[in-house]
Amino acid sequence: MSAARSTRFVGIGIEHGKTVANLGTLWRSAEILGASFIFTIGHRYRKQTSDTLQSWRRLPLYTYANFADFYKYLPYSCMLVGVEMDDRATALEAFKHPDRCVYLLGAEDNGLTREARDRCHKLVRLPGACSLNVAACGTVVLYDRLAKIRPAAET
Repeated sequence: MSAARSTRFVGIGIEHGKTVANLGTLWRSAEILGASFIFTIGHRYRKQTSDTLQSWRRLPLYTYANFADFYKYLPYSCMLVGVEMDDRATALEAFKHPDRCVYLLGAEDNGLTREARDRCHKLVRLPGACSLNVAACGTVVLYDRLAKIRPAAET
């Protein structure tokens, strides 16, 4: 493994996630697609059983009371990338994923808060006129990252 590769990490989480199934599905996808951790901001969910791989045994979940609490613990030298249908967002197809990155997803009913959108270093959007399920959206973003960053020798 090269030194440059060893400095990469990725986290992904949901701001004000609405359903327990979305958290479990995202947790499972995050483990499969190489995330280092997942997180939630706000407490709209309950404990869940949709993580059929029991990813909680191998992939940490961090919880934050609000966006300010999350932001003060953002890892050093890390890009915060919001995934949002926003005019300022770069299309996912054209997006170059940072080596050290945390992706922030909004709840399906409200998206990211204005505070979150304004504090993100970058915004990215998926194609389509309306939003995907939040867990599906996170899965697509993580897969796109993996496909673009993985060296050709590993494919």
